[in-house]
Amino acid sequence: MQLILKRLMACVYELLILLALWMLLTWLFVSAFGDATHGLKHLLLQALLWLMTGLYFVVCWVKTGQTLAMQAWKMKVVGSDGQLLTLQQASVRYLLASLLTMAFGVGLLYMLFNQKRLFLHDRILHTQFVLLNK
Repeated sequence: MQLILKRLMACVYELLILLALWMLLTWLFVSAFGDATHGLKHLLLQALLWLMTGLYFVVCWVKTGQTLAMQAWKMKVVGSDGQLLTLQQASVRYLLASLLTMAFGVGLLYMLFNQKRLFLHDRILHTQFVLLNK
């Protein structure tokens, strides 16, 4: 239960960080290209926000295994060998997590019913969260 609670709290923290980044990027996009509430501009903005979010996660996972929220909650994502993720592993993890989350959150809900408390994308990719004792 402790791992689930820590992950939930880290998600809340992560969301606050991402909201700030999304607002900044949206402001820059709208300042440069105007209204983006519909049409091609709207789709471009959504794609840009998704890519920027992915860049944030992938860079953090590859460099240290931790995002800012994961550092605060003393968690790390690693491969099954305990090593940091490669660029390819981290990129596929973000893509798969995105797809499984859009599928009614099935990738996240899987954790509630999995004995090891793995997200579905972690089970598929043989990655895992570890708690740090620092």
